[in-house]
Amino acid sequence: MLQPKKVKFRRVQKGRMKGEAQRGNQLAFGSFGIKSLEAEWITGRQIEAARVAVTRYMQRQGQIWIRIFPDKPITKKPAEVRMGKGKGAPEAFVAPVTPGRIIIEAEGVPFEMAKEALRLAAQKLPVKTKFIVRRDYVEEQKGE
Repeated sequence: MLQPKKVKFRRVQKGRMKGEAQRGNQLAFGSFGIKSLEAEWITGRQIEAARVAVTRYMQRQGQIWIRIFPDKPITKKPAEVRMGKGKGAPEAFVAPVTPGRIIIEAEGVPFEMAKEALRLAAQKLPVKTKFIVRRDYVEEQKGE
């Protein structure tokens, strides 16, 4: 499961996720990707489930890149605890994702295989996503 080896602060504030993604909103490595259409926290477990789904479907062909990393600790208080008495203990790590953020990229597999693999990955994630293709991908295929 993805999580940082070390963090500067054990507990952080919730923060706000308004607006579109300012960075990580273009395909950088692969020809195909899934782009988030909503703002949401994605946990390390959800990212891992999506990664497993993609690698299983692609039968370990091609290459994938996970463009988000869960580095924000989320705390939770135990059940039936009264108000006050401080902030809870760290429970999990999440990656805050805003609309437009590329979550996973793929390369080295046919269009149909990539589309299905990333569709399966998107089902594991708590956000609505959109399948995207690199702009110059079609021209590459004609040249072959």
